[in-house]
Amino acid sequence: MDRLNLNISTSNKSRRVLTICVPVLNEKENILPLYERLNLLSYTMESKCDFEFIFTDNDSTDGTWEILEALGKSDKRVHAYRFATNVGFQNSILFNISQATGDAVVQIDADLQDPPELIAGMIDKWEKGAEVVLAKRVDRSEDTIFKRKSAEFFYKVHNKLANINIPDNVGDFRLMDKMVVESINELRERQRFMKGIFAWVGFKTETIEYVRASRREGDSKFSGWKLWNLALEGFTSFSTIPLRLW
Repeated sequence: MDRLNLNISTSNKSRRVLTICVPVLNEKENILPLYERLNLLSYTMESKCDFEFIFTDNDSTDGTWEILEALGKSDKRVHAYRFATNVGFQNSILFNISQATGDAVVQIDADLQDPPELIAGMIDKWEKGAEVVLAKRVDRSEDTIFKRKSAEFFYKVHNKLANINIPDNVGDFRLMDKMVVESINELRERQRFMKGIFAWVGFKTETIEYVRASRREGDSKFSGWKLWNLALEGFTSFSTIPLRLW
């Protein structure tokens, strides 16, 4: 695993820092458009906080790493990592937040279905006292019928079986205060269902609603089989009912 630019450059160490975490797998066409929008956001929000960006490449094969490597060399705020093998999306999220040094952390996907501009509203809620700010999808018409129905089924079944409730139509796009991130980093589970862990740790939570866009370029990395395995991980991580039935 390669690492670039280990020192964070900020104009004022007393200023708060926001860390943007992006797990990546074969997103060559989306990396630069995402970075440009995040960079523009950082300039519009420069009166409130400084930014750092963490990109973790899950052993891409399409040239994604070369783009991240170039960004890391041209922008000292960019920290680029590369796994020697595909460790999975959940582990990428966990690794990203474990490396974050900001006073708050935003997790966002690279496909631009989640608008980076929404982060400005998250920061506002954070400054007003929210420790977690969730982004809730109010329109999933861009998703396939299978994905919408399977997500609906998952949330309904999980929240009936599990000891915690996961907010429906809330993905991994969220802001977390440093206290929340530290609590997650203290957990020692080897197999982690991050949606459940995000909900389990609690803290004062606010929600922002948005309409999810279609994927800008490329295809989703979550096949039906991967989604099924993720759902099983969610069912078994936070409920003993499957074990009792077995």
